[in-house]
Amino acid sequence: MTTTSPLPTGPRQEQSLRILLWLVAVGFFMQTLDATIVNTALPAMASSLGESPLRMQSVVVAYSLTMAMLIPASGWMADRFGTRRVYVGAIVLFVIGSVLCALSPSLSGLVAARVVQGAGGALLLPVGRLVVLKTFPRERFLQAMSFVAIPGLIGPLIGPTLGGWLVEVVTWHWIFLINVPVGIVGALATLRYMPKPPVTTVARFDLAGYLLLAFGMVAISLALDGLSGLGLRQAAVLVLMIFGLASLTAYWLHALRRPDPLFSPQLFHVGSLRIGLLGNLFSRLGSSCMPFLIPLLLQVTMGYSPAQAGMMMLPVAIASMSVKRVTTPLITRHGYRRVLVVNTGLVGLAMASFVFAAPDQPLVLRILQLAVLGAVNSMQFTAMNTLTLKDLEPETASSGNSLLSMVQMLAMGMGVAAAGAVLAAFTEVFGSGEAQALPAFRATFGCMALITIASAGIFWQLAPQDSRAGPGRSGAEPGGEA
Repeated sequence: MTTTSPLPTGPRQEQSLRILLWLVAVGFFMQTLDATIVNTALPAMASSLGESPLRMQSVVVAYSLTMAMLIPASGWMADRFGTRRVYVGAIVLFVIGSVLCALSPSLSGLVAARVVQGAGGALLLPVGRLVVLKTFPRERFLQAMSFVAIPGLIGPLIGPTLGGWLVEVVTWHWIFLINVPVGIVGALATLRYMPKPPVTTVARFDLAGYLLLAFGMVAISLALDGLSGLGLRQAAVLVLMIFGLASLTAYWLHALRRPDPLFSPQLFHVGSLRIGLLGNLFSRLGSSCMPFLIPLLLQVTMGYSPAQAGMMMLPVAIASMSVKRVTTPLITRHGYRRVLVVNTGLVGLAMASFVFAAPDQPLVLRILQLAVLGAVNSMQFTAMNTLTLKDLEPETASSGNSLLSMVQMLAMGMGVAAAGAVLAAFTEVFGSGEAQALPAFRATFGCMALITIASAGIFWQLAPQDSRAGPGRSGAEPGGEA
């Protein structure tokens, strides 16, 4: 994608550019905030809707899965209908979904509303990034994207705490309603300050490939979630899983013979991208369940209030931001292979430490435990993401980045669904009473930790030339958490 010609640099134009950056940054903030704010509110939602708090993972899965489905189509939609129109539409859709979430009378209604909200959220970041790419001169692009990325770190930092506080001070409905005034202002400001894109020729969209890919992702995720959240029987789960795998296989064969597929199989000829994507998928299958499980553990088994559970997530976010500076020197010195193999094991061990969680555990030890988890998780995300993108050529960077974003969101949704299924299975083993919940949580943490540790074997397959740290050729910004 090429940028437009440099804009005039007068005071009024500079002000418009700053406002444009704030628009994109606020959109990114809304999307990342809403991905984390619901976690501490799930028990309150369950009580209000007459559901078990241990069966609320569908609220998280629906949002992540919808985002994963729409990311592959975001670039084409922006080119076809215009970035400004699509960005405004994304904000409006996000606000409508937020209102529907607040008005939902049942769990199924809430899940459907989260799909609508996720559809808007899926377009906010990629289309916003595309606006910045097209508007800012190349020499200012990195600086602009660095500014936009800051809210992506702040959202997860305050999301759990804000969600817990709103549940206690008002009701859980307000974790969605707070998006309404922000969204209205954002939509109006977008119409006022976001430039109209020039008319471009748009290639034909690979609809058949998109439907195969989307159906495969949905079927596999629903199969995992069906083991616990949807109450599907084993036969239905098996059929969904087979249909999902068949659909993904059909997409791969379709992409091999199509000259312009959504994601070209040629991408997988790049060793670092191949290992990075597979490592992202399986590593996050284990670790992405932690923001979902920890607030539930604290509230269901240890008597924490929603606000207290939200506050306990602060050490995770603070430690995550604190280790950013040491990650790059470590990779430069030891290479991706050694760092990722060792750190994946450390992430798994940090997750496994929750097997020993107990109500009488000293607070200082619990805070240290959460901080260590946040630090190693942050290092893992940074290393995996930069490994995946570092060797892409400029002409494949956009496609590779979209594929990475899709895999990340898919893994997050599938990880929560898998954790919910494992937790439901152990709840049946140990019993559904409050006293039996803690052993079920402990066993679930142990199983998900083993999945994460097993993914270290993927990073072990890195070739020496792919493991070396380098500046990368893709021009993508490293270190993203999403």
